[in-house]
Amino acid sequence: MPKKISDKVQFLKPSGIREFFDLVIGMDDVISLGVGEPDFPTPWNIIESAIYSFESGYTSYTSNKGLFELRAEISKNIKKRYGIYYDPETEILITVGVSEASDLAMRALLNKGDEVIIHEPCYVAYEPLITLSDGKTVIIKTSAENGFKLPAEDIRNSLSRKTKGMLLNYPCNPTGASYTKKELIAISNELKGRDIVIITDEIYGDLTYDFEHTPLFTLPGMKEKTLYLNGFSKAYAMTGWRIGYACGPEWLISAMNKIHQYTMLCAPITGQIASIEALKRSYNSVLEMKNEYRRRRNLFIEGLNEIGIKAHMPEGAFYSFASISKTGMDSKTFAKKLLHSEKVAVVPGTAFGSGYDGFIRMCYATNTDKLKEALLRIGRFVKKHAG
Repeated sequence: MPKKISDKVQFLKPSGIREFFDLVIGMDDVISLGVGEPDFPTPWNIIESAIYSFESGYTSYTSNKGLFELRAEISKNIKKRYGIYYDPETEILITVGVSEASDLAMRALLNKGDEVIIHEPCYVAYEPLITLSDGKTVIIKTSAENGFKLPAEDIRNSLSRKTKGMLLNYPCNPTGASYTKKELIAISNELKGRDIVIITDEIYGDLTYDFEHTPLFTLPGMKEKTLYLNGFSKAYAMTGWRIGYACGPEWLISAMNKIHQYTMLCAPITGQIASIEALKRSYNSVLEMKNEYRRRRNLFIEGLNEIGIKAHMPEGAFYSFASISKTGMDSKTFAKKLLHSEKVAVVPGTAFGSGYDGFIRMCYATNTDKLKEALLRIGRFVKKHAG
């Protein structure tokens, strides 16, 4: 039978995260530090609002753009926190998570050969989404030596006449790196006067630990150039509810909605209603979870460094992207051997970029007892295999 799958899909690599975690299925007593998901349940008041919505008969489609009440609440929240207004009618789109928003943005923006600048290591979906939209990725490598931050001069050197956009994720999955306002100003200065769109994935923005998170759109001249992506999965412990949103210029939101209406139609109404409740009455729960993540971060990073796994201090999110160079193993070998011998699941660094074979990603969004046990098991493994 002749091959009928498109070339783009045929040569698309599977997710390095999901590919590896097929190995975990069916194993007992595994401590998983792999999947990037809060271990907290969704706050009860949010769950209750969803239950009440079912009882009240809210089981229908919504507008393609999403419930107006949710868009209005997002607009109100952004205005209150940052002093910037987005029109809920024309500048906000509700999506099925930030993943869909990223996909819509690439498909709405890119023509064949258009370039998008991304930084590595980065979330596994970015490069495939650009490829599927016939775009070309221009990759800027970051290093542990500078905290995996994107130097402004590297952006300048990566810009060309074919540059259509840049994707900036902060705090970053997988490194936890983020940017102070001063650092963002330096980045924005490289982009002013350029006819490009900056897509910012700020899903972990509310999980910034050491300084205030600054959205790029709040800087002078950046709102009209920025597509701001956020959602409820991480900070509100709502991964399974699948609600994200995009805020940006009317022309881009309209283009994204054209695709959205033919593919996803609308985000689930139950999740949208729950997200309204989250914005109105659940931010204290976010702060409580954030404080616990900070405590776990400090414990885990200190523990990793003590056992010889070199880990920088993440400024946000809930990941450690740590060096395993002491063992002399490549990332996949390390991860597989650790899983089979000590039953601790981590993600090889190569899932997040080709130049990160000496790293692993570990998620510390799990309870303290499990983190301590994981450190004991990893320490035993490293001691046995240290070069």
